[in-house]
This record gives sequence, C-alpha cells and structure tokens, in this order.
Amino acid sequence: MKKKIFQGRVLSLSVYNVAIRGRKVTREVIEHPGAAAVLALEGNNLLMVKQHRFPHGFVLEIPAGTLMKGESPRRCAFRELKEETGYGAAKMTALVKYYPSIGYNTEVIHCFVASKIRKISALELDDDEIISVVKMDFKKVLRMVLAGKIADSKTICAVLTYAMKNKIYV
Repeated sequence: MKKKIFQGRVLSLSVYNVAIRGRKVTREVIEHPGAAAVLALEGNNLLMVKQHRFPHGFVLEIPAGTLMKGESPRRCAFRELKEETGYGAAKMTALVKYYPSIGYNTEVIHCFVASKIRKISALELDDDEIISVVKMDFKKVLRMVLAGKIADSKTICAVLTYAMKNKIYV
C-alpha cells in the first residue's frame, strides 16, 4: 500500500507498507523521474558547469538535469547540454546508469558521452539556475575526483567509468 505524503515540483515522497518475504515493512521513498548527465569532451577538455547547489554552495559538475514527463534519457542529455552550456552534440552514447541513493530513492541517473560537440547557442537557464561554463583538462578533472575535490556523484561515476573504459590514467 502506498500513501503519497508530499508532492513537490521535482520529486514526491511516499510511504509504502509492503510485505517482503512474509514480513510487513514500512519504507519511505523519494520518487524522482530520473536524470541524464553528459560527459562532453572537446579535445582533451571536459565541458563542465559550476553550479550553485543549495545548501552546498557552488559545485563543479558535468551538465545534467531531470527528465521531463515522457522524455527519454538520451533526449534529456541533448537538451541539458544545450541549455546549461550552449553546446550541441552530433551523438550521445550511453556510458553508465546508476542509482545515487538506492535505499530510499527511485532516481536513476543516465550518464552519456557527447560526441562532436560545438557551441550553438547562449545558455538557456531556468530562473533558479546559477551556472557558469568551465572547460578543464580531463586528466586534471580525473585527478580532482581521485583526490576527493569533486563531490558530485554523477561527475565521479561518469569520469571514472570513462577513464577506465578508455584506459586513461594519471
């Protein structure tokens, strides 16, 4: 049995009373439509955004955003890349997907690699987005991830997965 106790703009919170292996349990679950994130390389430089993430302040991360109703993760990746950076891509290739908080959250983040990127427009930010575009050498970003200087999970997962698949070491 499910009881929705909160409905917000981006997520909802429900309480589930379910039976698992014959045991009655209660679970509080954050319900989120999912998100797409983009690893966009221009030569050796990774296109990143410096974004204000309340309550943590400014965070360095790869472009990403929430899936709109009925939107595929790939389409969301193209849209978010354009909106947050002004760049377009010829192709989006799936890299990895993961659950950032699997114990109490339905959100899945789909990470993609953007190919043949180029600047096509100005940023198209939502009213509550405070973002600047930053280009950084991929190996420098990889070193920052390994040193714990990047705390964003989608950036960590995408950078490490891409580095391992492409045998990039520092």
